[in-house]
Amino acid sequence: MSEPRLILESLFHAGVEACMPSRVLAAHLPPRPKGRLIVLAAGKSAVEMAEVVEGAWDGPMDGVVVARPGQTRDLKRLTLMEAPHPTPDERSVAAGLALLTAAAKAGADDQVLVLLSGGASSLLCLPGEGLTLAAKQALTRDLLRSGAPIQDMNLVRRHLSRVKGGRLAAAAWPAPVLTLAISDVVSDAPEAIGSGPTVADPSTVAEAKALLARHGIRDPGAGWSETVKPGDPRLARAEFRIVASARTALAAVVEAARRAGFVPEMLGEGIEGEAREVGAAHALVARAYAGRRIRHALISGGELTVTVGGQGRGGPNQEYAAALALALEGASGVYALAGDSDGIDGSSGAAGAFITPDTLARARKLGVDLMLRLASNDVAPAFEALGDAFAPGATGSNVNDLRIVLVGA
Repeated sequence: MSEPRLILESLFHAGVEACMPSRVLAAHLPPRPKGRLIVLAAGKSAVEMAEVVEGAWDGPMDGVVVARPGQTRDLKRLTLMEAPHPTPDERSVAAGLALLTAAAKAGADDQVLVLLSGGASSLLCLPGEGLTLAAKQALTRDLLRSGAPIQDMNLVRRHLSRVKGGRLAAAAWPAPVLTLAISDVVSDAPEAIGSGPTVADPSTVAEAKALLARHGIRDPGAGWSETVKPGDPRLARAEFRIVASARTALAAVVEAARRAGFVPEMLGEGIEGEAREVGAAHALVARAYAGRRIRHALISGGELTVTVGGQGRGGPNQEYAAALALALEGASGVYALAGDSDGIDGSSGAAGAFITPDTLARARKLGVDLMLRLASNDVAPAFEALGDAFAPGATGSNVNDLRIVLVGA
């Protein structure tokens, strides 16, 4: 059992490492401006991105970096702030205000460099006029439990904010703004990454309210405003580049699988949907490949969701793994790892989970009913009991899910 697990782990890390800021960021840094470089960073890769800039830049520089607690390290020239994920609090409001204030102080000869990565929507929370933090927190929790895809969540967030939806770049006008982003959304749409604080957004308040109604979530009743629209002159000097994404990670996983002696098969780069349904569907694919005398690695990315009905611990990747194991029913030679590339899968406390041909047998021996656990959104304790929780810790990157199923291992 240990060899397939080691292979799975190495493939996962190959994908994550391909997207690390130390590999992808430096080549995109702007030329030295007449004035200062003002760095505004937020997200799960914020500290790592800021470290690259500090190491490469020798001119005048200041700015603010916002990261989750536990991810912070000493920065030499930039101010570091902490804020939580996925539900914002007072620290998120302070961080949003700090970035907005720093952007507003930029002059025409300065260069604003925005370093954006997944998680920024929570880390920067500056509720719209009249919307209380408590109401924003309640809305965030409702969205997280609804199973809404991140694109829908961020569309709503953009219209209930004073920093998202292009407002950060608008505040920096007339300074040029360059955003370098590590994408955590399936579409790589700039307005969806971190809720698009530096790009134009064509969506409307009416669309955001309709999304809440579609997901059965109550309108907060305050805080709504239109985002900065395409053609707004305040964005005339704003540029946006994606420096790494799920595609970057998956290409590295494919190559690593090939080197490990497997024939890689891509099941999809941007798969969305209910985690347990996708897990069951991938089990059918694995069974079809199991009849061949070739070792295959079935690889997929994207961002799965969970419609939460129970009160347990878990996350989309662990629910995918549980559903995969149940549908495989102990199929011989099939091993899998599903993990979130940032190292945190929902409320599980881990990045995801492994499954092996004897997952169900071992669960029965321990008295663990995996089907019942899945039904109650409480799969994390099951994988912990099995010793199959995958917990590498925060990775410093975030390009959504990485799922690998080895057939014939």
